[in-house]
Amino acid sequence: MFDGYDSCSEDTSSSSSSEESEEEVAPLPSNLPIIKNNGQVYTYPDGKSGMATCEMCGMVGVRDAFYSKTKRFCSVSCSRSYSSNSKKASILARLQGKPPTKKAKVLQKQPLVAKLAAYAQYQATLQNQAKTKAVVSMEGFSWGNYINSNSFIAAPVTCFKHAPMGTCWGDISENVRVEVPNTDCSLPTKVFWIAGIVKLAGYNALLRYEGFENDSALDFWCNICSSDIHPVGWCAASGKPLVPPRTIHHKYTNWKAFLVKRLTGAKTLPPDFSQKVSESMQYSFKPCMRVEVVDKRHLCRTRVAVVESVIGGRLRLVYEDSEDKTDDFWCHMHSPLIHHIGWSRSIGHRFKRSDITKKQDGHFDTPPHLFAKVKEVDQSGEWFKEGMKLEAIDPLNLSTICVATIRKVLADGFLMIGIDGSEAADGSDWFCYHATSPSIFPVGFCEINMIELTPPRGYTKLPFKWFDYLRETGSIAAPVKLFNKDVPNHGFRVGMKLEAVDLMEPRLICVATVTRIIHRLLRIHFDGWEEEYDQWVDCESPDLYPVGWCQLTGYQLQPPASQSSRESQSGSSKQKKKAKSQQYKGHKKKRKMPVGKKPVSLSSLPMTGGVRRSFSGDEELTPPPYRTLPAQTALEAFPPPSTSREFSPSLKTVTTLQLKEELIDGEDYNFLQGASDQESNGSANFYIKQEP
Repeated sequence: MFDGYDSCSEDTSSSSSSEESEEEVAPLPSNLPIIKNNGQVYTYPDGKSGMATCEMCGMVGVRDAFYSKTKRFCSVSCSRSYSSNSKKASILARLQGKPPTKKAKVLQKQPLVAKLAAYAQYQATLQNQAKTKAVVSMEGFSWGNYINSNSFIAAPVTCFKHAPMGTCWGDISENVRVEVPNTDCSLPTKVFWIAGIVKLAGYNALLRYEGFENDSALDFWCNICSSDIHPVGWCAASGKPLVPPRTIHHKYTNWKAFLVKRLTGAKTLPPDFSQKVSESMQYSFKPCMRVEVVDKRHLCRTRVAVVESVIGGRLRLVYEDSEDKTDDFWCHMHSPLIHHIGWSRSIGHRFKRSDITKKQDGHFDTPPHLFAKVKEVDQSGEWFKEGMKLEAIDPLNLSTICVATIRKVLADGFLMIGIDGSEAADGSDWFCYHATSPSIFPVGFCEINMIELTPPRGYTKLPFKWFDYLRETGSIAAPVKLFNKDVPNHGFRVGMKLEAVDLMEPRLICVATVTRIIHRLLRIHFDGWEEEYDQWVDCESPDLYPVGWCQLTGYQLQPPASQSSRESQSGSSKQKKKAKSQQYKGHKKKRKMPVGKKPVSLSSLPMTGGVRRSFSGDEELTPPPYRTLPAQTALEAFPPPSTSREFSPSLKTVTTLQLKEELIDGEDYNFLQGASDQESNGSANFYIKQEP
């Protein structure tokens, strides 16, 4: 396995004995391949199968993701460079110049990672490659530097079952060995060396070259799922040389013996790891598929939309009756907001008929089995009824849980719900939740778990008490036993970092932190922004992703807001608050863009009159949090570099609560004290009904 080293090693006058004592390799989980003591790795397939090397830049990757029929180049730029300059001339130029720095290596890896994602989605076209290269840059933000400088911890990949490798990540952990490009080398060809994982942060790993021991001088971050990371033994199978870094080359004279001793009993990646990554990034949804999706301007109904593009399982949907293809909506393919064609009619949900009388050429209905399944429920016995009260996350202000009412009971367990005190007269802002949705809760949930409950607009009898409100309105509470009380062992902890969709601007994915855990409910904070922009999200939401997901899929990540951008918005926000009248204006929020950046949007969301609350910003009396942006073409707008919101009054922290046992609807409920944030992960009951 190490024969390649001898032929490519660099000359050196210094030497050191290889007999120096080495620390024993710590035991690791058992399901990763073990490197045997004869220096060989058994059960490895042919490493050359399906791989290709770019004749221009020397990058190695999946053959089918390479450019042109001959698969000689990794991109069109390499192909053109090769044709304009002979291969001999290009190599000579590289020999005469300085070797690429570690930073340059990282920047070279990212487009290839993005191309792998495009290949998995069968969209490796020149246009997509151009987009990918445009979004890889995150304006200087680096997850590795961000985590290292602040000692942050990232949520493990296993917390995200919908993400690539989420269900087959295995026991990849610290001390796992891999083969990576050696950037500390002056050889003209691309060579490799073995490195160990020092720290994991989602898909990203901090690696240290073997032989550096406790020296972190050349440690570097990379995405484990990138095409430059290989299991130990890949170089031997692929005929690639192993060359020790120049900085430590003098430490040993017999590097082969050193590696055999160091790697005996160590763990490495599974031999089919890259294949699993590729398979996990193949998505069942394809462009031109038709779906029913919530109408962002009228939450109470759905519209037909067409899948325009698929990135990492996220869909850019364009409403079918959109003339200029800019009226779009972003969501994950497992989102509860999308359904198969005919779903609205089957359950009795409102639906906006399209002016288009027949399908456009190439468009076809998405097969029903591709959509997320909801739990079957029995509506024949005791069930939800119109007028029952409950608590629900406001879909137009996800930082709040509000007093709500069931306005209509649909088929298959679906409910139409309205927020008390802020509903439109025509019910156009009712929204659909399934009975098993983790976004609806029984009366008293917020009080038990010490969450601030948002009372109805105009309700003056504060502090709000459910017992008094039910008596005053002549209403009853929805039975506790009808709510979903399942709490999975999700693995999230307070303080973990992740990448999260800003559901008020769902085309944006931002750097975020888990700040609170209430059973299966997570409080997501967007780094650099005030707490009023936080969002309540379910632990199994498809809008949460591991650190490094954007880099892996080629999606643009929104970095934390800078201090200057936050300060620049404080003055104007205070003036707007003072100018507000007593009339309710809704929860309109905007983030101010960092200085020097221009707004970029995927769609045009025109302002229209009316009193409806919506995702799009169609309002006059009750503006929602979703902002309106100038129209731009999809090519110009993807992906947006920043977002903006306006401020609304900050949430108040509940410090003390007086819990009482009240008779509600003739039944006696004994509410348990809510578990702490750290104790809320695992099976538990939100509430227990006291049987007579």
